[in-house]
Amino acid sequence: MKAAARRVAIEVGGWVLVLAGVAALILPGPGLLMIFAGVAVLSQQYEWAEKRLDPIKYRALKGAAESVETWLRIGFSSLIAIGLLACGVLWSWGPPVPGWWPLDDQWWLPGGLATGITQIASGIVAFILLGWSYRRFHGKPEAVAELDRDIAEADEAFKELRD
Repeated sequence: MKAAARRVAIEVGGWVLVLAGVAALILPGPGLLMIFAGVAVLSQQYEWAEKRLDPIKYRALKGAAESVETWLRIGFSSLIAIGLLACGVLWSWGPPVPGWWPLDDQWWLPGGLATGITQIASGIVAFILLGWSYRRFHGKPEAVAELDRDIAEADEAFKELRD
């Protein structure tokens, strides 16, 4: 019984992370990192997930490296994180519906406090990831080149496993 509960928890947790990561590819958030985390959880249960783990991990790291290549990208990422924090504060504060709001009142700041807390947490995570990426990759072409080699090796190993 305990093994079945563990299996269900792994599957549900892994798939929730994968789906949230796919959503975060479009919405603000660390999409590839969440997909990687979900596949890492699923790899405890499935061989197919284990085989795909390295290519996803290295592409997530490549995205982190690319996010700090230029000051424009760093600035844009910082503005998005600040925007998330600001929206989270607004949602948490929950001001009354303004007179200029054209939609029904129920559509003003949907989700309330829970949404605000989630947005604030996302903004904090974004700043942490941005700082980590900056320290690891900004101005370090050797780290990016090593990552490119790791991607090529992981792709080759995956190709061999598939064939």
